[in-house]
Amino acid sequence: MDQCHTEEECEVLPDMPVSPTGQYFSSSMLSISILAVLESEIPIDDSQTLTLLKDVFLPINPRFSSIMVGDKKGVKKWKRVEVTLEDHINVPSFPAGMSPEFYDECFNDYMTKISLERFPLNKPLWEVHIIKYPTSNAAGNIIFKLHHALGDGFSLMGALLSCLQRADNPSLPLTFPSRESSSKRDEKNKGIFRCLGRVFSGVANTVSDFGSTLVKSSFTRDGLSPIRSGGDGVEFRPSVITTLTFSLDHIKQIKAKLGVTINDVIMGVVFLGTRLYMQASSSSSHDDEQQQQQQQQGNANATALVVLNTRAIGGYKTVGEMVKPNSKMPWGNQFTFLHVSIPKLKHGENDDQASSNPIRFVKKAHRMIKRKRNSAAVYLTGRMLEILRKFRGPEVAAQYVYNTLNSSSIAMSNLIGPVEQMALANHPVKGLYFTLVGGPETEKPKARNQAAVDRSRTVTNKEGLRADAEPPSLPLATMRSAKARRCRRNPPPHSTCRMVYHAVRPNRQPLGKLTPCTTQASPPLDANHTVRKKTCKKG
Repeated sequence: MDQCHTEEECEVLPDMPVSPTGQYFSSSMLSISILAVLESEIPIDDSQTLTLLKDVFLPINPRFSSIMVGDKKGVKKWKRVEVTLEDHINVPSFPAGMSPEFYDECFNDYMTKISLERFPLNKPLWEVHIIKYPTSNAAGNIIFKLHHALGDGFSLMGALLSCLQRADNPSLPLTFPSRESSSKRDEKNKGIFRCLGRVFSGVANTVSDFGSTLVKSSFTRDGLSPIRSGGDGVEFRPSVITTLTFSLDHIKQIKAKLGVTINDVIMGVVFLGTRLYMQASSSSSHDDEQQQQQQQQGNANATALVVLNTRAIGGYKTVGEMVKPNSKMPWGNQFTFLHVSIPKLKHGENDDQASSNPIRFVKKAHRMIKRKRNSAAVYLTGRMLEILRKFRGPEVAAQYVYNTLNSSSIAMSNLIGPVEQMALANHPVKGLYFTLVGGPETEKPKARNQAAVDRSRTVTNKEGLRADAEPPSLPLATMRSAKARRCRRNPPPHSTCRMVYHAVRPNRQPLGKLTPCTTQASPPLDANHTVRKKTCKKG
């Protein structure tokens, strides 16, 4: 972190201190970033890159043109700097004329490489990587890497979406589905006695949930299992990303039949898929004693860390509204987390039996999340972090966040997407998904392997899922429900079945098949600018 001695020397932006959460995520313990991947339906023309960044992206928020500095008291603030756009744009070069499957490997290797790199602190904390080669899923990909200190997923996705237009009519704004569920509408009509019951149960749930969160983050952690080996050095291992998209119509049908939310359905699918994978990975031994031990690990206690937005969200607001003083949905890091136990398979239940009744996992997820929602534990957790930061410093608070991430097996978050298909500079967008990198599972030398599942709606009528994990050997096909298997065999019309699964590869070396990239200048985009270009060769 840069140091300075006077306000004038720092050129610190007025009233722009780094938020407490931003300080946690940019510390010696944590350096967390968001990778957002935008898939283009047509080959990418990057001739407008500099213009779009200068005229559209940078004006969104002063933080995109700022670096973090510390004053003489060590307080971090944002300092405005001159942005050299060429330093933030990278266009990798792969061997020409190869198959989409070949470029899938190149893309995964490149994602691994940039996910392991920390941002230099002497320039604004964002990058754009333009992949011009066709993969199995897109004609081209644009990767936005944004440090979490700039804002949370809601803020940063809002910034990216403000750069996009409707593919069918760019003059009209993107629209988003309502966030109010049918269950919430029904609750408005409930009597006063039911409300009083919720108050008393909410108090009890708050005490129980907050206490269990403290214990989980400070004293206990999930045991060894196929999704949590407890090994060191996981953060240095290459990773791979695979995708599967569910039909949103199918998810809505389940939602309507069961009277639950879309999030409940998604969580049920992820929980079931996780347990099926854990069981399948624990049944490989022929030795009875070892097999019994593996089966115990396959049904071991496992916790999902669910990340929750603390804003009263009714839909995305414009970035201009988010940065206004006293905004109801302000820019920044406005989230907290809670622990949810992953339901276990019934005793003696095999894959086919569990897959034949996936609804049980959806109902279980619904009951758990409904109970957690009737609790103020998430807000107390946020207040506790603020107290830790105030009285013991941001590094201690960052250590607590690190321990929380490190003690659970899966981390889950989600973002809502627009109803209409999007376009960027006349490039129709096929999909948009995101992931977090730089946490205990990827950066710190004493990290424990952990899975993370992110959900983001990509384009109309589709639902994208993403997961990170570090199992010893990952058969990707096991992370799916019976519904997903039927979907993969018989894709519904107007939709493809695609899940985004990000898995750490079992071997530390080699890093895919790419040798370290070298930087060279590409042909100039105009008379004054060039874009830095990376060349990666097959080894």
